[in-house]
Amino acid sequence: MTGNQTRAIAMLTFGLLSSAPAFGGEQLAVNITPELGTVEVMHAGQKVLIQRNQDQEAVLRGEYARTSRPCPPSCIQPGTIAPGVETVGELEVLEYLQRVSAGDDSVLVIDSRTPDWVANGTIPGAVNIPWNTLMEGLDGADAFSVAEILVNRFGAKEDGTGFDFSAAKTLVMFCNGMWCRQSPTNIRLLVGMGYPPGKLKWYRGGMQDWAMLGLTTLKMPVPPLAAN
Repeated sequence: MTGNQTRAIAMLTFGLLSSAPAFGGEQLAVNITPELGTVEVMHAGQKVLIQRNQDQEAVLRGEYARTSRPCPPSCIQPGTIAPGVETVGELEVLEYLQRVSAGDDSVLVIDSRTPDWVANGTIPGAVNIPWNTLMEGLDGADAFSVAEILVNRFGAKEDGTGFDFSAAKTLVMFCNGMWCRQSPTNIRLLVGMGYPPGKLKWYRGGMQDWAMLGLTTLKMPVPPLAAN
């Protein structure tokens, strides 16, 4: 990326980091931060405004209102999923979403859940790469499909003996929450394959924390990630 491109992205990102009011011009009572009211991102080619639910009596309902699930498989994940992999929160996820929306193709925000979960709501601006499509031999995934994802979607290169991840993208991965093993499974797999841990980010809170904070979700499938 050239210096001009970097500056252009930074300027656009600064414009997106705004405490602008919601649609219709009204001021928000529930901001994201004291200075930040809304964040505009791109999802499937359309602009989407992320903000918090303005209903101050709103409570969690449905799947994410549950406190307990059988363990295994739904066991509490550690705060650090692998050495060198940064655990991030909502503000960092929003920052990465802004970078993607501003044209930074070195970053992907990935919903690692299977499509049945994604259809019930996802983070605007994320792309869906189900965790099982990276697990060779699991649910139809094979070496060819895994290689396609690594090369055409993550920016790795095949070097004859494996994969070169030196120019790979930064991946921000999430799933259902701190009890979900889908994105952790993929992150550990990628680290084991040689993916640079510094290029892997884990949103541990996932959809449950996103919903708990009243942040905008889209009840639609996330767009498939086009090959380069």
